[in-house]
Amino acid sequence: MLANARHVMPDELKFEGDKSFFTAALDRADLIVHGRNSYEDQPNSSNRRRIFVTSKVAAVASDPANPKAVLWNPQGRASFEKACEQAGVDAGVVAIIGGPDVFDMFMDRYDTFWLSQAPRVRLPGGEPCFAGVPDRSPEQVLAAHGLKAAETLTLDEAFGVTVTAWRRDNAPGAVQR
Repeated sequence: MLANARHVMPDELKFEGDKSFFTAALDRADLIVHGRNSYEDQPNSSNRRRIFVTSKVAAVASDPANPKAVLWNPQGRASFEKACEQAGVDAGVVAIIGGPDVFDMFMDRYDTFWLSQAPRVRLPGGEPCFAGVPDRSPEQVLAAHGLKAAETLTLDEAFGVTVTAWRRDNAPGAVQR
């Protein structure tokens, strides 16, 4: 689960090691993509180009509240590439930070998906990271889309928090989440 039943990431799911890993990855990204309930609240947040996935626009539009953001409706008449163009990004690393619908939308396009796990945290009725969870594990979902577990890093030894890179065989090693 990536959030509780109210679609909020509770404090018991927040770990300094995970936050540091996440922040460093976003600092390396050229573009951030996320939905309405996913956001990153770091000092550099306002400096990052981003695409908000939303049904509030017909296709793609500039975000009137954020000059570095684009609103994109994947059900509209604009491709993801068109949204990237509107955001001023034509190459580089794209970090997909969720939520579940956004993760699922890119499942067959990831070079690398970094799966963080906090095995001692339980969120009954919580929001799963991908469609099909909990009937299938996140690992099974990633494997079904051609990704394979690679290196695992320990982010918080005391709580057993890890992050595992799930990569495509032909992935050049770009960091995506």
